[in-house]
Amino acid sequence: MTTVPGSLVWELVKKNNCFLIKQFGNSNAKVRFSKEPNNLYNVHSYKFSSLANSKTVVVQPSAGEDKAVVLSTTKTKKLNTPAKLQHKTLMRKEFRKMAKSVKNQEMD
Repeated sequence: MTTVPGSLVWELVKKNNCFLIKQFGNSNAKVRFSKEPNNLYNVHSYKFSSLANSKTVVVQPSAGEDKAVVLSTTKTKKLNTPAKLQHKTLMRKEFRKMAKSVKNQEMD
């Protein structure tokens, strides 16, 4: 199976997809958001789209512990195997160290 370039995928899905939310802001200016999974900022743009980019980062609270966070990243070499696509890491550090390690993750 061949992989399709992210720019081509973005051109196909940028105007119409099931995750797109169009809202009217001040002075009838359209504001576009996205509900797609692995979109960290929920912004409808090529930079943050998990459909078009191969590398995504997700931060979620842990289910069991109060001060733990699950950092989930995608493996770029495992795009054809969905079961092995996500790499999850449980982080129990203090907030500043967790924020620094999340910031150090590569985002395309």
